[in-house]
Amino acid sequence: MKIESPLHAEHQLDQLAGQFAHWRQTRTHPGERFPQALWDQAVAASLPPARGAKQLRLRLTDLKKQMATPHAASPLPLGFVEVPSAPAGLQPTAVPQLELARADGTRLCLHTPMSPLLLDVLVRAFVEGRACGN
Repeated sequence: MKIESPLHAEHQLDQLAGQFAHWRQTRTHPGERFPQALWDQAVAASLPPARGAKQLRLRLTDLKKQMATPHAASPLPLGFVEVPSAPAGLQPTAVPQLELARADGTRLCLHTPMSPLLLDVLVRAFVEGRACGN
């Protein structure tokens, strides 16, 4: 967890305001949209949105809209989940088919004769977004 002092957050906001000002001066078209990287930094600012919008010269409604929108620019890291093998003699006769999807768009499709206990462990790891070793 990263804890920032208000002074540090103010300094970062000042630097970001300079980046926005530079972009406004160097953009090629007057109606050009802000780059997503600048929006991402504005959303990540540690100050209240109204304060950030004022200093960055943004509309508060636009900043709040960016804060509410998940972006593909920062995807969750992919990882592998280690699934222990089922003990011998506990193999079920039917093969369950399971398809899961997380809110971030990650999908998991299983067609396996795993025991319900092992499926439970795998599904929990998938839903919680844990990777092997985490």
